[in-house]
Amino acid sequence: MTLRTERSPQRTSPAVHALRSLGRALGAAAGNAWRLARQLAALVLQRIRPVTDVVAPAGRLVFLVAVLAFAVSALFGWVEFTYLASTLLAALLVAVPFIVGRATYTVDLQLNPHRVVAGERALGQMTVTNSGERALLPARMELPVGSGIAEFVIPGLAPAAEHDELFAVPTHRRAVIVAGPAISVRGDQLGLLRRTVRWTEAVELFVHPVTTRIASSAAGLMRDLEGEITKKITSDDISFHALRAYEPGDALRNVHWRTSARTGQLMVRQFEETRRTQLTLVHSAENRYYASEDEFELAVSVTASLALRVIRDGTGLSVVSEKLALRTATPVAMLDDSSRIEPVSDLFPGLREFARAATRRLPPPSVVMIVAGSTIDLAEFRAAQTLFGKDATTLAFRIEPGAQSRLSTVSGLTVVTIGDLADLPKLLRRVHR
Repeated sequence: MTLRTERSPQRTSPAVHALRSLGRALGAAAGNAWRLARQLAALVLQRIRPVTDVVAPAGRLVFLVAVLAFAVSALFGWVEFTYLASTLLAALLVAVPFIVGRATYTVDLQLNPHRVVAGERALGQMTVTNSGERALLPARMELPVGSGIAEFVIPGLAPAAEHDELFAVPTHRRAVIVAGPAISVRGDQLGLLRRTVRWTEAVELFVHPVTTRIASSAAGLMRDLEGEITKKITSDDISFHALRAYEPGDALRNVHWRTSARTGQLMVRQFEETRRTQLTLVHSAENRYYASEDEFELAVSVTASLALRVIRDGTGLSVVSEKLALRTATPVAMLDDSSRIEPVSDLFPGLREFARAATRRLPPPSVVMIVAGSTIDLAEFRAAQTLFGKDATTLAFRIEPGAQSRLSTVSGLTVVTIGDLADLPKLLRRVHR
């Protein structure tokens, strides 16, 4: 006989309960105190930011050196460091009056024109008007233009007086150049304190790629009114193919009654599927496919030239790049977006993976054009070709500046090598033939 003993549950003493409650209360209090301290710190920073923002990097360095000089003087009793610290702080105080004051400007920033082709001239105009009732002292304005900054000295202006500044915008390369915002700058000559006021919003200048005109008859595209006939057989279309025996589920409207009466068996029409022309233009911006920046720019020009012709022909078009699907509603929208194409690096393992991801949700194409640089392996073109099926016509454009422009066929794939943009129209005429 086995005897079992059961232990009665231990009861927690009131003192332990009290300690636990006290610990929880202290933890909650510490958490609340931490959150309150963070809120107070954020509030203090928000209040002092207008003051600290006017201190330029040189001013922060001068203040730090002054504090260190005072510390050295206090520790070692070196009076020279006291003089140094006092001089540096005096320089900061002397700089304060240079940032005091309020300007009453109205600034108008215009670019003329807003869209240019790479290499064309573009000008900008900044008009500064004194909209206040008091005369204004001379001031300095800065205007970011692309990666640079233009500086202008605005003379003293009487009430309602205005001053114009003209500037040239560099447009030798395709890009989207942002001009502005225009800011006025107040500060001392040493650059210790700097106070800026923003007066305008940024304005975009679209520098379009250089394009070549492609004749409509040389586009190398299928042009149709009712659709392009394919080899796929369907039960409902407009291109008659043959008759076959009726099967359950066939639509009665497709029954050919005269043949059915003659043969004594229900016969229905079969059709060849017709498809509206849909062109997909795949532009790879992968950096490793291009030997130089000029080669990349030529590829963008080829893509834009092809897309312009297709849009003007009214054919369905999709243009995709690694980071951007170009708008194709109008030529201007497409050219604006082509100005934004930039090289990318290693976003996809290869051209096939990029083409699959970029065209997954697009309509099935009847024509596919793939544009890439001279360093791409032709096997990547062929791998991308297999994505679109046998009914799609695929053209691979290999960009190689200075090379002999030519047309070749590699394993059933038409490869168009472009050495000069001017050769594109005649090569497309050869493709069409």
